[in-house]
Amino acid sequence: MNLLRGFLDNDSAFGRLMTRCWIIIACNVLFVLLTLPVVTIGPAWVAMDYAFLRTLRGDGDLNPVREFWKGFRTNFKQSFPCWLAILFLAGFLALEIYWCGQFGGVFHAFRFGLVMMLSALLILTLYLFPVMAAFEGKISALLRHSLYFAFHKPLHLLVIVFFHVFPLFLTYSDLSNLPLYAFMWCFFGFGAVEMLAASLLLQDFKKYLPAVDQFGNILTDGEAAAGEKSEAEVLEEMRKLDM
Repeated sequence: MNLLRGFLDNDSAFGRLMTRCWIIIACNVLFVLLTLPVVTIGPAWVAMDYAFLRTLRGDGDLNPVREFWKGFRTNFKQSFPCWLAILFLAGFLALEIYWCGQFGGVFHAFRFGLVMMLSALLILTLYLFPVMAAFEGKISALLRHSLYFAFHKPLHLLVIVFFHVFPLFLTYSDLSNLPLYAFMWCFFGFGAVEMLAASLLLQDFKKYLPAVDQFGNILTDGEAAAGEKSEAEVLEEMRKLDM
């Protein structure tokens, strides 16, 4: 009985795994519900990354619903216009690619450049919302941070792009199993992909983030342990990153 109790305890490996799965599922369901209007995908994306980064940094038993809503509210003013701009640019580039294909001839050469621009926009989007969830600052600074982190570790970039793009490609290339894929996406798919991305990105973010406690709350300068950076030191690091 003690062995079983220890196995099911929240501090056991199994307990931590189940807690992580619950956080992924809860945030995924909230993300899906808030993406139905389409225009709120950006804020919902940031909210999911906010909850995951808090979970990964604090390694505590956090309330995913509360953390999700906190991330949604605090980042809405920045993420909402950014997402609208991304939607506009993506739609414009996709339309241009379509028309270049219809015209044919020399216009086919322009398609390559347009596809490259669309790919660059995708990379920027995949990094912008996690950066927005992790850091504070003006949109211009967050865009610079996103580009820095995107090309700072090319291997991480390839993994993040692959796991965001390939599962969606697989979903729409196998229409016979589309109901199964739809259930997986609605239940845990988006959350699982974003948790993986957050785990990789946190390795790059850590040196620019202040010390936190077991619940992911920022420690004051006096509370920070030896060797850990205070919030003031982190702000100085971020100023250097802007340069």
